[in-house]
Amino acid sequence: MDRFKLTAVLLMLLLTTGSYAQDFKKYDRGNFIEGKDSIYYRLLFPENFDPKQKYPILFFLHGSGERGNDNEKQLTHGGKSFLKESIRKGFPAIIVFPQCSSDSFWANVEFTEQPGKERFNFLTAGKPTKSMHALLGMIDNFLDKPYVDKKKVYIGGLSMGGMGTYELLRRKPRMFAAAFAICGGDNVANVRKYKKTPLWIFHGEKDDVVPVVLSTNIADQLKVLGVDPRITLYPEDGHNSWDSAFAEPELLSWLFSNER
Repeated sequence: MDRFKLTAVLLMLLLTTGSYAQDFKKYDRGNFIEGKDSIYYRLLFPENFDPKQKYPILFFLHGSGERGNDNEKQLTHGGKSFLKESIRKGFPAIIVFPQCSSDSFWANVEFTEQPGKERFNFLTAGKPTKSMHALLGMIDNFLDKPYVDKKKVYIGGLSMGGMGTYELLRRKPRMFAAAFAICGGDNVANVRKYKKTPLWIFHGEKDDVVPVVLSTNIADQLKVLGVDPRITLYPEDGHNSWDSAFAEPELLSWLFSNER
């Protein structure tokens, strides 16, 4: 009997894994190459996509654990969410998951090891990282497509991707209609550059990887600049606050309600 149950469980896991893999096949594979720039991405078109129409586009930046060149791992967090039937029908948009190479980082940040923690030193200037430079080129390339609505361009990300979200906002302050950053961080001196972009900040208060103060500092600086920040903190969440953020029922309706 136990052997039968074990076999049934293993079969269920295999079927479940197979269904997820099958779902991810709905994301087209792509690679942007221009000069020295190269970046992989996965692309989800809306159902019943019509190239003669214009669609909102959302770029989502993954965390450091999903870096590489397999063009797969970047779908680990968030990839399944955008495949839900309710989301695909309720928010017909183009979703892009670029992948940061394993030897790079989305944001311009220096790391200083301290006993028991890692200190983040976010820069206010300087050239973009290799992956960020390629990402900027990739985004410009997408915005040249006739089916992309340039008034409805969005950016979001988690952890390293949250940091990359802030970096994109400061480098392209007039590009994005709205943004969301999950457990990210930035130098508060950069906040003034994107104060006019609607922004929703998320963070777990028990985050022991990226301290929650990095998000609250940004929200506090927005207040100083006369902006009423939208920030959601999860008292019991650690670093994986993206699970709670993706479960927010108003996230996508709020995001796509904004346009430039």
